[in-house]
Amino acid sequence: MKTSPLALAATALLGLGQQVDAASSKNPAAKNVQLGPRPFFLVDNMDEGPLKEKLQSCSEMDFKPTAFSIGHRGGGTMMIPEETLESMQAGPRMGAGVVECDVVFTKDKKLVCRHDMCDLHMTTNIVTIPELNAKCTAPFQPADAAAGTKATANCCTSDITEAEFKSLCGTMEGVDNTATTPEAYIQGTPPYRTDLYATCGTVMTHKEYIALVDAMGLQFTPELKTPAVTMPFDGDNYTQEAYAMQMIDEYRSAGVSLKRVWPQSFLYSDVLYWIKNVPEIASQVVLLDESGDTRETFPDAVANLTTYSKAGVRIVAPPLYYLVKLNDEGKIVPSEYAIKAKKLGLRILTWSLERSGFLGDGSHGGYYYTSISNATNNDGDVFNLLHVLAQDVGVLGVFSDWSATVTYYANCFGLFPKRSDWVC
Repeated sequence: MKTSPLALAATALLGLGQQVDAASSKNPAAKNVQLGPRPFFLVDNMDEGPLKEKLQSCSEMDFKPTAFSIGHRGGGTMMIPEETLESMQAGPRMGAGVVECDVVFTKDKKLVCRHDMCDLHMTTNIVTIPELNAKCTAPFQPADAAAGTKATANCCTSDITEAEFKSLCGTMEGVDNTATTPEAYIQGTPPYRTDLYATCGTVMTHKEYIALVDAMGLQFTPELKTPAVTMPFDGDNYTQEAYAMQMIDEYRSAGVSLKRVWPQSFLYSDVLYWIKNVPEIASQVVLLDESGDTRETFPDAVANLTTYSKAGVRIVAPPLYYLVKLNDEGKIVPSEYAIKAKKLGLRILTWSLERSGFLGDGSHGGYYYTSISNATNNDGDVFNLLHVLAQDVGVLGVFSDWSATVTYYANCFGLFPKRSDWVC
């Protein structure tokens, strides 16, 4: 069933939770998945060939939710403020079977959903609230054209309490560093996104995220973000280990089975800590890997997979481009990283589709398409990448900023992974 972006946004705001308090929400999982026009636009934009024909043949399917589609920062991030209630409703409405909350802590050591501890100045309206801006690690400073200085701010969740955090509005990620006022500073949305639905995104605590996703009957993938402050924080008791266990304990306290939880971290010590101290989900812990971002470090990233496997890691999650390369004919094929991971028996997730903006504007997709940029020249090429990741690399799921794209592909190719597919 197709809907317009406006209808999709209305559904996200009104259909699943009607913007009620997430802790008391009784939202059902979205069974009538609504993809909107974007996946169909992307298919039409593809070069002619068998893959395009296959995807076109699926245009009138009855689309269903799938765990292959993972809501990155909620799943509606391309058009809706990230890590907000609205994004976490939109992702499942577009078929995401797994929903992400990036977990950080506040000044009073409460867990909230934010992609980075110190991104409030670029993802909320905090700098426009004088009493909260004043509490920022670095309050807003306007640009000064005469002096040649840019507008700056640095606002962290650790600067404010949970109650103060909950008073904020989520905004689209971005800033205008030429701004001379706080209001202008937060108007930095990239052109491939939109402010149309960024009226006041409802920021979420981790507990509210748990209640929301639990009520939907979906799976959780919380990411423990590496703190931007020295640990232990505010005394000797709040250690990194205490922070890591606090995140797990909030699922236990909510009565959620840990079998539905796939904790993630870029910090290898977090992953090892969970494997050792939460053995019932040791095989569900996800190691996020960005250790091979340069030509010089990529071979080490491949070699490190052996170390991770021996240490008990069972799921790795690198960025999209780590898993693919171009062969001599310019065709997208699995990379050495993907081949090595599969040889070791590691499961693979990857991130983040639909975060690259326009693929046909000369950027060729930027960071996420680094290894295949020579084969990327139009927006429909997103499906060429996704096809190789799914069919040749064999990823279990794909994080996406607009869940509909991955959901469309997964439904067309019958990809509905079960928990047993994810667990070694």
